[in-house]
Amino acid sequence: MADVRVFAGTSGQRFAQEMCDDLGVPLSPVNLQRFANDCLQVQLLENCRERDVYLVQPIITPTQENLMELLLMIDAAKGASAQRITAVMPHFAYARSDKKDAPRISVGGRLVADLLETAGVNRVLTMTLHAPQVHAFFRVPTDQLNALRELAGHFEPGDLYRTTVVSPDLGNAKPASAFAKMLGVPVAAAAKERLDGDRVEITSLIGDVTDRDIIVLDDEIAGGTTIIALLELLREQRARTVRIACTHGIFGGDSLQRIAADSSVAEIVTTNTIPSAEAQVHDKLTVISVAGAFAEAVRRIHTGESVSALFDPTHV
Repeated sequence: MADVRVFAGTSGQRFAQEMCDDLGVPLSPVNLQRFANDCLQVQLLENCRERDVYLVQPIITPTQENLMELLLMIDAAKGASAQRITAVMPHFAYARSDKKDAPRISVGGRLVADLLETAGVNRVLTMTLHAPQVHAFFRVPTDQLNALRELAGHFEPGDLYRTTVVSPDLGNAKPASAFAKMLGVPVAAAAKERLDGDRVEITSLIGDVTDRDIIVLDDEIAGGTTIIALLELLREQRARTVRIACTHGIFGGDSLQRIAADSSVAEIVTTNTIPSAEAQVHDKLTVISVAGAFAEAVRRIHTGESVSALFDPTHV
C-alpha cells in the first residue's frame, strides 16, 4: 500500500483515521485556510505525484461547506499529478435530490455528481445511496457499499425466533429482504406516502407482525417522521418489541429522543457514516463502525480486486 495516499476533509477526519489504521497507512495531513472574503483554500501536505489518492469526506451538515472542501481537495490532487483520485463519501446528502417531482426544480444529486467529475475525480466510493437511480448520476466508476453485513452481525447473537424485519416503505423492500435472509427471518413492508417534507402517512403493512419482535431496517433516519408513523402502525398491529436499524443516522433536531421515547423501542442501531451520530448519547443508541468495510474496499480498488465480492454471502 506504499503508493496509497489518504487525505480527509473536516467531516472525515475520524472516519479516515479508522480506515488508515485498518489499512496500515498514515493519514496524510491537509491544510485548510479560510480567507477574509470567506473563500476556502486546500493544500495537501504530502506528495501525490503518480499516487493512488483517496479523499475522505462524508457530505453532511454543513453540507455545502463539506462539499466545497471535497471539490477543492480533488482539484489539489489533480494539480499535484495524482495517478487516480477517489472520492470516499460514506454519506452523500444530495442523494435525496434524485428526481424532478415538481416544476422548475433542481436535481442536486446529478449536478453534484457532475461537479465532482469536472473537479477531476476518477472514482467514487460511497455507501447506501438514498435512491438507486443516483448511482447512475456518476459517470465515473462508482462503488456503492452497504452496511447489511455489519448490521446483521449486531443482531445475529440475539434470540430471533419471533423476529420479523420490516421495511418502512416499498422502495426499501429489496435491501430489507436481503437483510432478513441474512438473519433467517421473515420480512414485511409498509406502504408509505409522503404528504410533504415533514409529514408521511403509512397506509398499510404487507406481512404479519402481530405478536412479533420487529427489526425496522431503513437506509437513513433524518427527521424521524417515517419511523414514528411506522411505530404507530406497529402498535395498532400488536407488534411486540421494536428495534430500529439504519445505515445513516442523521437524527435531525430531537428525532432521536422522540423515537427513543416510544416504550416499544428497545434499541436504535446506526453506523458511523454520520460523525454526529457518535456524538449523540442515549441509552438506546448503538453506533457500529463501517470504516473497516471502506478500508477493505480501498485495498481491493488499489490492487485491482473485485469490490462486489464483498457482498457475496460466501465471502468471509
